Amino acid sequence: MTAWPLLLDTLPQAQRERLFTLADERDFPAGGTLFDEGGVADRFWLIRSGEVALDVYVPGRRAQVVETLGPRQQLGWSWIFPPYRWHLGARALCPVRAWEFPAAEVRELCTADTELGYELMLRCAALIADRLQATRLRLLDLYAPHGSVPS
Repeated sequence: MTAWPLLLDTLPQAQRERLFTLADERDFPAGGTLFDEGGVADRFWLIRSGEVALDVYVPGRRAQVVETLGPRQQLGWSWIFPPYRWHLGARALCPVRAWEFPAAEVRELCTADTELGYELMLRCAALIADRLQATRLRLLDLYAPHGSVPS
């Protein structure tokens, strides 16, 4: 996945700088929960180092990992759309360092600077499409009868 280059490398310098005025550095310990499925989505992160497992709740089973994210990837998109609830859960697989962005302030910035808002939403839409496809493929792999997955 190429979320970081889509978000940081292609976002114009002035817009990137405006966005980063809102960022805080955060550290998460190995095994730490960043968020739970269904929880309030009030922030997102750009991973600097470490790995985060995205998981989905499956009734009668433990949460199933659908994707693993690492350095240079964006974590979180549920903050964009009401009701601002996480669609997946996220756990640190090892120590994680990230830049954390407060969702409400980023949405306000996007409203005030519509060019930045448009550029950020284009990149987040691509991220959403990638995540949904990865989740779909992982769930098909886990639960479809052997040999029934379309090629």
